[in-house]
Parts: sequence; C-alpha cells; structure tokens
Amino acid sequence: MPQSPLTILQELETTRLEYGPGRATVKISLLTVLERTPLRTAEEILRLHEHLCFLRAYPDDGGVLAQVVRMLERFSQRADLHRHRADLADTGICGTVIHYPFFWPTARWIVERWPTLFYIDWRNVENHQRLATALSLLVPFLESNWLRAREPEPREAIKILCGSRTTDGVFYVSRVEMMPGNDVTREAFFDGLDTPLLLRPGRGTPCRTLACYERSPIVFRKAPPDRSRPDLLLELARPPRSVRAVSAREGQRLIDLARESMVTRERDLDNFAYGDARDVRVVDDGDGLQWAVIGTLPARRPILRATYGLLTLRNGVPIGYVGVDALFKCADLSYNTFQSFRGGEAAFVFARTLAATAWLFGSQSFTLEPYQLGHRNDEGIESGAWWFYYKLGFRPRNPRARRLARRELRRMKTRPRHRSSKKMLQRLAEDYLYFETAGARAPFWPRVADLGAKTAEHLAGLAAADRETALRLCLEETRRLLNAPPPARAPAEVHAAWKNWSPIISILPDIERWSREERVNLAKVISAKGGRRDSDYLALFDKHPLLGPALRRLTRACPSLFSPPR
Repeated sequence: MPQSPLTILQELETTRLEYGPGRATVKISLLTVLERTPLRTAEEILRLHEHLCFLRAYPDDGGVLAQVVRMLERFSQRADLHRHRADLADTGICGTVIHYPFFWPTARWIVERWPTLFYIDWRNVENHQRLATALSLLVPFLESNWLRAREPEPREAIKILCGSRTTDGVFYVSRVEMMPGNDVTREAFFDGLDTPLLLRPGRGTPCRTLACYERSPIVFRKAPPDRSRPDLLLELARPPRSVRAVSAREGQRLIDLARESMVTRERDLDNFAYGDARDVRVVDDGDGLQWAVIGTLPARRPILRATYGLLTLRNGVPIGYVGVDALFKCADLSYNTFQSFRGGEAAFVFARTLAATAWLFGSQSFTLEPYQLGHRNDEGIESGAWWFYYKLGFRPRNPRARRLARRELRRMKTRPRHRSSKKMLQRLAEDYLYFETAGARAPFWPRVADLGAKTAEHLAGLAAADRETALRLCLEETRRLLNAPPPARAPAEVHAAWKNWSPIISILPDIERWSREERVNLAKVISAKGGRRDSDYLALFDKHPLLGPALRRLTRACPSLFSPPR
C-alpha cells in the first residue's frame, strides 16, 4: 500500500539530525516524492517548508542542496500552498501575507520598497476612535475640520483622503512622515497608535523561503550538528577565522536580509531597523557559520554603550540573531535561535557567538538581562532559557536567585526527573545572569541606567525645566574642561555626541585633576561616538586609563530608584 503524504513527511522529519553514509540518498528520495505530492493541511505544508529551510542551512551534499533549493524556489507555485494560503498567513512562506503592527522604521522601509502592497489591516483595528483622532492631526485644516465635524468611519475617511493612486497604508505612513517635529517624535506618535498593518505578497517581498546570503561559503555536513555542552572559556580562547568589512552596498543587502528575517517572524530589533550600511562586517567562524555584524546609525546609538546586531548565518541561511550592548569590557547579550533551527547546536553557536563578541569588542565578561531569561517573556520560560545558560556557566549574583537555584539543584539530584515549574522559572528570571573571565567584573547595568537620574538632578539644578539652557551650559563646561572641542565642520553626529555626553562630563569626579593628554583623549572618545563605527568608540573608551573607572565610581554613587544595590 502506498504511503500517505503525511507518513512520508514524518519519515523525512526523522532524518533531521541524521548524517553520514547513505543518508543523503534517503533524504533526496523522500524530498523528490514530496516535491510532486500535495499535502493535505496547512500544518503539513509549513512543516515541509521549515524542514527545507533547515536542510538548506545543514545540507549533506550538493545533491541534497540542489534538491532543496529547487523546491524552495518553486514553493510558491505549489497547488497545496494556494489552497491553504489564508491559513498560512504570517508564516513567512513565499506568497503569503504578513499581518503585523510594524514599528516606525520598518513601516517606512516597506513603504519605500513595496508601496503597492502595504495596507492597513482593518479587520484587526480595535480602537477606531483613536485612529480617527490621529487622522485629524495628519491632514490640512479643512480635511481635519470635516473629520471632526462629521466623524466618518476611519476606513471610509482614509478611502476618500488617499484617493485611488496610493494604498491606505502608504497614505497613513506618509502623513506621519510629514508631521512637524523630528523622527523621534514621529516614531513615538506612530508606535503609540499601534495600528495593525499588512504586507501582501509580491515580487521580492520578505519571506523565509528564499532568505539566504549568497556570498556565504557552502560547507556540507558529514555528521550531525554539535549538540554537546561547550566549555565557554575554551571557546573564548579560540578566535573566529576571519573578520571582513564589506562595502556600503553589500552592507545594505545584509541589513535588508536581517530586516526580512525579523519581519517574517513578527519580530523587530533596533540594530537592524536602524542599521548603518557603512558599519557592517562579516565574521567567518568556519564550517559554514558566520555572523553579519551590523552597526547602528550614530543618531540611534546609546550614549555610553556600543550597540550592534548580529545576524547568525549557516551556509548563508539566517538561523538566529543577537543583540549586543558593550561597555566596561562587558557584553550584554540578547541571543535567539529561530524556531526552525532549534534542537540542534544552539549551545555551540552561542559559545562561538561569545568568542566572536570577545574578538570584536574586547569583551571579558557577559551578561543576560531578565527578559532574555524569561522575565515577562513566555517564550523564554517555555524554552527553559535560565537553565540553558546556567548549565553553560552563567551565574546569578542576586542572593535570592542563588538560593532558589541551589534548592532546585538539590531537587534534581534527589529526583533526576524533576523540572522547574513555570512559577519557579519566572522567579529565577527576575535578575541578570553573569559570566566573567578571570579578573573581570561585569557591571550591574541598572546602575548605569540610574546615571540618568544623576544627570537629571544636575540639569534641573542648572536651569529647572529649561533643559536646552542646561545642556548648553554643560556643553560650555565640557569644552572648557577638555579644551579640545570638535572642529566646527565636524559631522552633525559628532556635535550631537558632545551634547549628549556633556552632562556626564559635568558631573564626572576629579576630571580637573586629569592630565592634559588624558582630557584630550577623552575628547577623542566622545567624538568617536558620532563616528563611523561604534566599536571604534568602544576601543578608545577601553584604552583610556581613567574614564572607565571614573564612570563606574559615578554609577555606584547614583541613587537607585528601581533596583537594590549589587
């Protein structure tokens, strides 16, 4: 009796981590049958699609890769996909619609790239009144007066306002773009409305099906991905194979790939949304593992920490992403493996990510914030993230978390099948985890954030609510202290860095005792914050003998409004 399509699919899925002699032939045979066999449900189509993406990232040989690529390139033509297209919305499969309340930079990007396919998702608009009120602020007076006087339904109103030459989604984004203020205020207005939007499929629209960095080397597998638990110290001692800076044109392609990888998974990352094409590098770790390291536009960088987004690639296929904020030779990480690629080598890739981060940014310690561990993050709880990192060597400083961990470990020793409850994981995830190499001491990041309260007190003392005057006074004081202001013709980003840093310099202890060279070098640090690469700023920061220690002393002296001292 011939096998059902579901049985064949299940047989293919059992080969997921099977590599070695004869396995490629089995996979090609199963794939060939599934290529021409219609599947019965949307779930089965999605399972096949995700397995193809996995095999493209982890191919046995050229034959498997060619078969997989052919099936992915033709996937949108499958008759079963057409039948179940509506049920496959938001899966990222080529040819399916994406519903998402896109954040401001992503909405603008979509409008630029696919203006004929971008719409308001009216079926999911919950607060029509809020949208109606917003519309009246986006149009000229006579139109605004009509909207307020007649109160038409927002959908009908926008249909009249945008006419027949543009979509309602493009009209909406374009009108916000024309609002007075700056990009920060427009972003706050747009994101505050949280209007649901949709992107219809079309030529070149984001999809997971075809996502690949074509310049990546292809490495075929003879053995399953490494699922062992790595020794982080040993991995940190082994640098990546190479780091290559790319052109702005190639950098923009990688940023677009990263943004598409996020959009098709209903995610967003500021490092990608505000990626700087001038600051993109490709780190090659060998064996087909790479990272696209994407810097952030100077106007969107944090004042103190250097920030980067890493798109993790296997044979060019995006398999996850990492957010990195670095300062004091410490990297705060947000690590994520996309669902399709979990259950394989997550621990190994994480270890190699730490090695790449250490090599790029000089990191000697690493931290994981509570959200990454599961605090107010159901996905982190379901994945058991806290224990994943604990078993790799990360440890809590929080005394309560240490006590809870010891208690759970005793239970596991007594009852090997014991698993921490959801409630226990939530309690464990309430504070940071740390990994520190010999002699390194990671900062307590909330203390760095509390520096904002310290500068607020200083600015209020200078000019009460008049922050512009207060900042001007701080900038004058900073220029006097350092005696090395940026030239008048320096880029606007450099001048902005000086303005942002000036309240910190004004309250930095004992700076007048520094030598002239130390103050001149501090001026270089500040200017670098507005330069081409945030990592250049970080290198100068770490090289300065007094700046880091002085800032750490200052943050320890800050009154903590939200967290207990560490």
